[in-house]
Amino acid sequence: MPLRAKLTLGFVLLAVVMVGIISAVDLGYDMQLQFDATLERADSILAVATQQVILALNRRRPVPLREVLRDPALVGLFKNVMLASHAILEVAVVDAKGYDEILLDSIPERVGSFPANFSDFRPLVRTAGWPEKLRVLMRSDNKFYQLAKPLQTTEGGTLLEVRVIIAPALIYDEVKRRLKENARVAVVSLIGAVFITFVFSTIVFRRLQDVGHMLDQAAAGKYDPEGARTAPSSSDEFSVMASKVSLLSQRLRGAQSEVSDLRGNFERLLQDLEDAVFIFNREGRLVFASGSVEKFLGRERDTLAGLSIDDIFLPSTTLGLLVAQAAQTGRPVRNRRAPLGPPGAAGNGAAVVVLSVDMLQTLPGGADTGSGLLVRLRDPEAQRKLGRQLQTADRLAAISRISGGVAHEVKNPLNAILLHVEVARAKLARGENDVGPQMEIISGEILRLDRVVKTFLDFSRPVELNLSVVPLHEFMSEVQELARPQADAAGIQLGCDQEAEGVDVRVDRDLLKQAVLNVVVNAMQAMPRGGELRFGSFVHEDTAEIRISDTGPGIPLELREKIFRLYFTTKKEGSGIGLAMTFRIVQLHDGTIDFTSEPGKGTTFFIRLPIAV
Repeated sequence: MPLRAKLTLGFVLLAVVMVGIISAVDLGYDMQLQFDATLERADSILAVATQQVILALNRRRPVPLREVLRDPALVGLFKNVMLASHAILEVAVVDAKGYDEILLDSIPERVGSFPANFSDFRPLVRTAGWPEKLRVLMRSDNKFYQLAKPLQTTEGGTLLEVRVIIAPALIYDEVKRRLKENARVAVVSLIGAVFITFVFSTIVFRRLQDVGHMLDQAAAGKYDPEGARTAPSSSDEFSVMASKVSLLSQRLRGAQSEVSDLRGNFERLLQDLEDAVFIFNREGRLVFASGSVEKFLGRERDTLAGLSIDDIFLPSTTLGLLVAQAAQTGRPVRNRRAPLGPPGAAGNGAAVVVLSVDMLQTLPGGADTGSGLLVRLRDPEAQRKLGRQLQTADRLAAISRISGGVAHEVKNPLNAILLHVEVARAKLARGENDVGPQMEIISGEILRLDRVVKTFLDFSRPVELNLSVVPLHEFMSEVQELARPQADAAGIQLGCDQEAEGVDVRVDRDLLKQAVLNVVVNAMQAMPRGGELRFGSFVHEDTAEIRISDTGPGIPLELREKIFRLYFTTKKEGSGIGLAMTFRIVQLHDGTIDFTSEPGKGTTFFIRLPIAV
């Protein structure tokens, strides 16, 4: 059903409901008025009848009670009083001394018979709800109600009881007449409401159709500036909406142009990449391909559009099998080396590629099943070349950092030698031959300079690495046990966060242990009064991370750029070689070392190493 028909039907139903509720309330109100009027008349009749009986009894005291109540005048009065309301069925005087006999009645034939006891009419009028009153009116068994007034003697006993019998069903005719009048009004109101609803919906939806047409044009990328300028200038809501839609379509047109330019620049950027990038939709069809596609597949990128995963990466190849498994299981693949072609074939371009597969989610935090697939192919040789360049840059930076420390250590003895040479020259110029103290100082500084140079030569001499595959969590547990005796002696608590279970690194076990222990020893020396030392191992994609954290005083901001320099130390008996050696060992393993420190809260060192493939 169209939206217009649904809304129109909804408005009609709303009008019917409103008219029905108003009619029901009006009917209930009229019905209550009829009950209230009947109760009021019944109370009046009861009061009049009671008063007349009392007057008759007082006038004729010596006369027997039954004789007084047979007075024709009193009987005629009862008949006339009953005729005052069509809902009053009977007015009677009943003997209340235990005989339970009708002594006087508006219906003479009822005199001498036994009266019936009916429910009190007053609670029905005052407390019963409209549904209960309606059921009383609609009853076919003509249920009766009564109002009673006892007449008591001077001794307090009940002598007689005056009763007014009421038939509520007799009210129904009056209520029915009012119901017919309300029904006619309701029908007229309903017809008017439906007519107004149809007229209103026609006017509203005509304007909405115009706005919808403008939105369709905007969605199709069309924009009519002449139509925007000639749009109605009225200030009503629909005109304002139409003006905003026109402005929106103009901006969308500009945004589409910018997106088109951006997409072109993005594609040109991807074309210059060494990698090949493929994006597949939920059905496994290629929707985007860029980068060095021809290099890896030997096929033009334009010929791949719309092909399935199996058409591009053949299942008969190792590469195709890995991609198909990732697509079926939803598990990503990270930097997996795979032959490009079938077994035994050289392939087109690189014989081996590095494969990464990621699942694309429809929304962040959505279901685990992805809506698409991102496949990336990389040339391992290009990656190694880039890695060697980065390693060279890191090592040059390390040499510069170490050389700065060596230059500082060499400069101090040279300055001392120069100073004492000048002192000795001045003494000789004055004819003084006692230059022994100066010669001793110069000799000592030369020996110190010799030690500095030898240390630097030992430090920069090429090191032969004995590489082996080492489980990272096992290595960290071993380092922790080596540090435990010194930590227990210093009152330092040890903790460990192992999140690299099953991760291996290819390292020289002894050299890396020396590098990590240098950091651990420095951390424990920074906590002479005890504290907490935590070891950690973590994984970040293709990198393993060793983390050493202490709760010491932290590293001052002005010293943070110097801590990896050779010979730099803040300790009285320190050599300034430990962290510099750690830095060099990490560099030899193609890793990185860094730290964060907060004064008063401690320092955390991060050593990152490649994961063994």
